[in-house]
Amino acid sequence: MLITFFPFSIFLSFSFIFSLFLPLSISNTDPSHVQALGVLYNALNSPTVLTGWKIGDGDPCGESWKGITCDGSSVVSIELSGLGLNGTLGYLLSDLMSLRKLDLSDNKIHDTIPYQLPPNLTSLNFARNNLSGNLPYSISAMTSLNYLNVSNNVLSMTIGDMFQTLSDLSTLDLSFNSFSGDLPPSFASLSNLSSLHLQNNQLTGSLVALVGLPLDTLNVANNNFSGWIPHELSSIPNFIYDGNSFANGPAPPSPPSTLPPPSGSHNTHHHSGSGSHNKTRGSDSHGNSDGHKVLTTGAIVGIVFGSVLAALIVLLAFVFCIQKQKKKEKGASTSSGRLPRGITNVTPQMQEQRVKSAAVVTDLKPPPAENVMIERVPTKSGSVRQMKSPITSTSYTVASLQSATNSFSQEFIVGEGSLGRVYKADFPNGKIMAIKKIDNSALSLQEEDNFLEAVSNMSRLRHPNIVTLAGYCAEHGQRLLVYEYIENGNLHDMLHFAEDSSKDLSWNARVRIALGTARALEYLHEVCLPSVVHRNFKSANILLDEELNPHLSDCGLAALTPNTERQVSTQMVGSFGYSAPEFALSGVYTVKSDVYSFGVVMLELLTGRKPLDSSRARPEQSLVRWATPQLHDIDALAKMVDPALNGMYPAKSLSRFADIIALCVQPEPEFRPPMSEVVQALVRLVQRASVVKRRPSEESGFGHKTPDHEAIDMSF
Repeated sequence: MLITFFPFSIFLSFSFIFSLFLPLSISNTDPSHVQALGVLYNALNSPTVLTGWKIGDGDPCGESWKGITCDGSSVVSIELSGLGLNGTLGYLLSDLMSLRKLDLSDNKIHDTIPYQLPPNLTSLNFARNNLSGNLPYSISAMTSLNYLNVSNNVLSMTIGDMFQTLSDLSTLDLSFNSFSGDLPPSFASLSNLSSLHLQNNQLTGSLVALVGLPLDTLNVANNNFSGWIPHELSSIPNFIYDGNSFANGPAPPSPPSTLPPPSGSHNTHHHSGSGSHNKTRGSDSHGNSDGHKVLTTGAIVGIVFGSVLAALIVLLAFVFCIQKQKKKEKGASTSSGRLPRGITNVTPQMQEQRVKSAAVVTDLKPPPAENVMIERVPTKSGSVRQMKSPITSTSYTVASLQSATNSFSQEFIVGEGSLGRVYKADFPNGKIMAIKKIDNSALSLQEEDNFLEAVSNMSRLRHPNIVTLAGYCAEHGQRLLVYEYIENGNLHDMLHFAEDSSKDLSWNARVRIALGTARALEYLHEVCLPSVVHRNFKSANILLDEELNPHLSDCGLAALTPNTERQVSTQMVGSFGYSAPEFALSGVYTVKSDVYSFGVVMLELLTGRKPLDSSRARPEQSLVRWATPQLHDIDALAKMVDPALNGMYPAKSLSRFADIIALCVQPEPEFRPPMSEVVQALVRLVQRASVVKRRPSEESGFGHKTPDHEAIDMSF
């Protein structure tokens, strides 16, 4: 008996040990790829048609998940076309760093295209879905992209100028959407483009940007293009252009310096009754001898005119050279004061105009080369760095800022942050601005040298819900930032310190503040390139104007803060109630940490409580810890609402508001939504609240309602 039991026990032991190591031995897939596919699967509502797929675990490469192709441990292809998938695209696609092909065409996927996409794609196909919004600018980083098809969706707005680096792109299909505006100039950089489909949009302007492209197929039918069709496009074998407002007759003649087009190359637009029409190449339909004589006479006149013109050009060039030589001789003694040859002398008026034109940049995309102003900036070490980006804000002198703040006197202080104090400044022209005076102790030598680069980036942030950096000062060892002044103070003070002001924050106003600040963060995270992480998002940094519209401050200031975790932690003591768990534990801070902080601010708006409040009972001191378990309990939620609202809010709207909060304050950063999804959720909340006028009998749960005069409007 003992002899038989002993081998069996050994067998059990080995079986247990083998079972522990078995998953490790057969797991073939990169963990980040497993996680990204799990998020996508969840966003697509976990469809059963995706056999083998799981959320958060599994082995796509080892278990043959449907539509997944691997190379070693990396997912290189996702092909899920025509499966009736219904959901969204999630937010972790960018983690699929090895993905080359992504095909989700012919499904029912809705919502916007995520801003962050797999960066190394060669083929991207989202055709025939219900995707809305615009093309994400991150497509500009896909330098290996060969095929892009987003046709038959509901995409809108202008086509972003994002094609400068996509020289490998051979097929681009944007047809059957609602794109508007002119063609982006960067289309001219698509040096390998053979097929371009733009039909059935609302595009305007001319086709000049397409001249010179090696196109075999071009379809621009059913848009709002106008002007003449360029001669150069006449050689495209498959060119469809009907349904536009092109000018009748031949295009204007070429300039005298170029050869005239061959006879018979003028296009005559014949429109038959068919659905789509190819261009036709027409020649002289008369072909008689009179026509030939007219052509000959015209050629003679052209030759004579050209000869006279050439003689005049030679004469003018000779006179110009003589005058130039005289000026050289006359100014030889002062040649040291001239600009080096090849550098254009820019007048103050020209520079002012260039600054004004650069000021309209709406995000952190690299500006066009002709607008970049290279500025040589001396550093403390004596070396010289070149600023690659323009500073589009005004440079102030220390003296002017001292005068506007009465030498930075105590009574002008309106706030204080980790980098220094904020002063209200009254300028002689009547303008009121806010001056942030940065403490020298807050910046190390390295950060001082980077001050102007940070100012350059901050000056290009343009969004209606972000406080505009109007100017800066960097002289005599001082570092100051000049912002637009927002009259009505900040959200933190209005919620927690002003007894009367909190009554002005109706439920509608609170939703508007949440939506506006969400849009500001969406802009920083998903429009700016590279993404801007705020790092210090809190209610004290949300300024309110007279109409209670929110303006997020301190955007881009993270570039000036010290990099070490200890220093950052000490500077953000006042922000601990807003800090995401991953930052509090390890000092790691990402865009997802900003999302967590946004959720805390939404909790403030809902409850009227501070994130940390030591005056309350211990279980209620941490707002997130106290509120999170109650967010899905309707009865508990009713008791959490800010008493200042006096019960004036729609119950369903409140419940949906709480649902968004619960998503944002999840402890695991990978499960928090991107800000674009938060914006969409808040927009849907507003739309639902606006469509139906609620009556007390229609409300579920607790029977509060918004009075008719408080109806949430759709203007924000």
